[in-house]
Amino acid sequence: MNRSPYISEAPSIGTIMFKVLLALVPGIVAYVWVYGGGMLVTITLATATALLAEALMLKIRRRPVQPFVMDCSAIVTAWLLALAIPPLAPWWLIVVGTLFAIVIAKQLYGGLGYNPFNPAMIGYAVLLISFPAIMTKWPAALALAQSKLGFADQLHYIFSRVLPSEIKLDAVTSATPLDYLKTQLMLKHNVASITQAPLFGALGGKGNELVTGAYLLGGLYLWQQKIISWHLPVAFLAALALISGVFWAVSPAHFASPLFHLFSGASMLAAFFIITDPVSGPTTPNGKLWFAAGVALITFLVRVYGGYPDGVAFAVIFMNICVPLIDAGTQPRVFGHEK
Repeated sequence: MNRSPYISEAPSIGTIMFKVLLALVPGIVAYVWVYGGGMLVTITLATATALLAEALMLKIRRRPVQPFVMDCSAIVTAWLLALAIPPLAPWWLIVVGTLFAIVIAKQLYGGLGYNPFNPAMIGYAVLLISFPAIMTKWPAALALAQSKLGFADQLHYIFSRVLPSEIKLDAVTSATPLDYLKTQLMLKHNVASITQAPLFGALGGKGNELVTGAYLLGGLYLWQQKIISWHLPVAFLAALALISGVFWAVSPAHFASPLFHLFSGASMLAAFFIITDPVSGPTTPNGKLWFAAGVALITFLVRVYGGYPDGVAFAVIFMNICVPLIDAGTQPRVFGHEK
């Protein structure tokens, strides 16, 4: 017979955030393999900016700096934002986005535990709306390695915007698969012919399949460690597959398959690392299912009918607004009381 006590000590915020960072490592490794080492520069810039901004705001707010900086929550925000930005984007872009995420979306609301919106998605949305041309120009998969544009060249380009004379930017960058698909559909091409382009792989964008698979691996680690529950990722992926599957079944010439939507864009990153934010998301089990399904629906609608290639950031922000209503409407029945 088991002996008391039966309540185990909950892990600290620092432990939880460290495990989230650890779970992101496979995705970062795959990201660097596919898109080049410029991502490491972006992550470093984002991390340094986030820590400095967090410390400065805590000083201004007269809060203790060390415990809040050391909980790694600012680093998680920085990494998530960095992974959503093209790796060859100029240095100031990631600095501006990170400052907005930490200062405006987090600290001005009261810091960790008080922010109603996901800080990384607020930072990303601001950058996407303000600088759409930069934010939608990504390196083609493996193009940087084939062009022999080394890490030093990428580092130099991020800070100076100058490439070696023998390399043209158009040779190593292109539209994302989601953006290319939407543009070609507007030109009256069908999905079957569009996906024959070198940009596409077996399931989604070429190379991006490896990155999303790595995010899936990291997400399963978080679930195994009980950092996240199954409700949000399963509901998001299932709803996205169901919605896209219905449209695909009705008109496969005009809508991409469910697998394409699951393995393209930020789907896997959103399922396991973005919508699982415990601060800006719902707390009830049923509320998590409704929240994730709402994010999936809006993501699909923006991808298909909206003016931006991916809709994860806008979907998350909109559903963050609905969290109080979702929680209020999905409270479980109190034991001993009628429904």
